[in-house]
Formats: sequence, C-alpha cells, structure tokens
Amino acid sequence: MPRCVVTRRMHFNAAHRLFNPRVSDAENERIFGACSNPNYHGHNYNLDVSVEGDIDPVTGYVLDIARLKDIVTERLVRHLDHKNLNLDVPWFQDLNPTAENIAVVCWRVLAPAVAPARLAHIRLWETERNYVDYEGT
Repeated sequence: MPRCVVTRRMHFNAAHRLFNPRVSDAENERIFGACSNPNYHGHNYNLDVSVEGDIDPVTGYVLDIARLKDIVTERLVRHLDHKNLNLDVPWFQDLNPTAENIAVVCWRVLAPAVAPARLAHIRLWETERNYVDYEGT
C-alpha cells in the first residue's frame, strides 16, 4: 500500500513570557531580552501538523484532513488560542513556553490522537520568519 504524509496548517494566538524563575530578573532579561517582559507579549502562531500512513484503499485517505483539523482543534488549539501560556495553560505551569517547548507539547498531545496514522512532523511558526521543527523522540 502506498504511504503519504498529509499536513494541516492550524492557527492560534497566544501570549507568553520567556522566564526562568531560577535566575534573576537581570539574567532573564540578558537571556531572553524583550521576550522576558513581565507584562508578556503575543504571537500569531501557525502550526503545521503532518501525519504519515498508508493510503486507505476504501477512503483514499491517510487520515481525513477534516478529522485531523477536528483533532488538532479539540486536543490543542482550544487550550492555547487567546490564552496566556504562562498563566492559563497547565502544560506550561512548570515549563518555559519557548517555541521549542510549545512544539514538544503539541507533539505529546497529538501523537496518541491521530492513530491509525502516525504523527510525522510538527512545525510551529512563531513569526513569519521563525519556526521550530519537531519529529518526536
């Protein structure tokens, strides 16, 4: 059976502050710059979710793209969209919400939900010029 990778781009808006409570405010500012502003800052994130699998001979799909959209919306976007990641999202209670950590959280939440397909790739766009790729570990 042929295999394909199917990708859906999703979008969410969120605020965050990059901050490590184990170091001083001055050190946080040195490490994270303006991203450590105590009043937070926001991004318009794009999230590319790629799943891989055999093409189903009945449907012709790896995973129905509408189903993938619903999974990502329910499991992830509704928890992140228009939220302050530091204050509103339990996943980041003890985790600095860098783009890298957000991508890993997205993977951990979505990987079990896309079966029988396999989560193949996450690309989180923090800005139109900056993104993080993650393929699980």
